[in-house]
Amino acid sequence: MMAQTLLQPLDQRFIQSGISWEQFKLIEQGFSDSPGTRLFYYKGEVEILAVSPEHEFFSRTICTLLAIYCAENEIEFLPTGSFTQEKEGVVSAQADESYFIGRRITPNSPPDLCIEVIFTSGNVKKLQRYRVLGVSEVWFWEDGVLAMYRLGSEDYEKIYSSVVLPDLDINLLCRCLLMASSVEAMREFRRSISG
Repeated sequence: MMAQTLLQPLDQRFIQSGISWEQFKLIEQGFSDSPGTRLFYYKGEVEILAVSPEHEFFSRTICTLLAIYCAENEIEFLPTGSFTQEKEGVVSAQADESYFIGRRITPNSPPDLCIEVIFTSGNVKKLQRYRVLGVSEVWFWEDGVLAMYRLGSEDYEKIYSSVVLPDLDINLLCRCLLMASSVEAMREFRRSISG
């Protein structure tokens, strides 16, 4: 699939306020067999996001490039995709991609990195959810730009290089994500990081 030939993104987003945690869990059950649908909950607000093929293309391409980067640099990592992260009664989120870097999963521990592909709005609210969950670093890919945030003592701060993957060339990653061919993107990315 070529990035240039993708159609206009067709992500669909629905938000409803005034929903209890118990109601959310019932809604979640109703969507359990709906691939491509992400559900979020925070402070009584439910967001249902049906993602487009274009959304999944960028999500999977980021995942592929990060796997290449970690393998080439012998960084142990555990990609956990869009698994549901929760604090019961407060928040539930499904990142497009999530990672544990250099460590194993421990019970109730948040991932080190969550990545969101954004074709609709919602960055600030998403950061609030991830803050409650305790995710160290959150990246947003939107309109060809990667915005990165690091959790400080109280809130997220914008950063310009990753702390969890400190030697990753962010400009190279973005350039490869925008290439017309996914094969060329992987080839260029691998060639550039191999030196």
